[in-house]
Amino acid sequence: MAVAEARQMTDKNGEADQKRPKPDWLTWAPRKLGEGKAFFSEVRSELKKVTWPSRQEVQTTTVVVIATTIVFGFYLFGLDLAFSWVFRHVLR
Repeated sequence: MAVAEARQMTDKNGEADQKRPKPDWLTWAPRKLGEGKAFFSEVRSELKKVTWPSRQEVQTTTVVVIATTIVFGFYLFGLDLAFSWVFRHVLR
């Protein structure tokens, strides 16, 4: 231990300081527990601010997504068939 550190650990009367810092590994779990509680508290308060869609809006947008997926699936299937036909005839 360096001389400067030894001086810092003793008070004016030469007695050892009773408030030594705890090693980091001893404070890790309680610190993380506190951070976790703070995180979930903030998440809860933010979720209260969310405007949730109605059941009707969810159903409508779900139908639109499914229909769009089917349409693009057939479109890409058609492009795949067309390009396959073109490449087969070009590479003969």
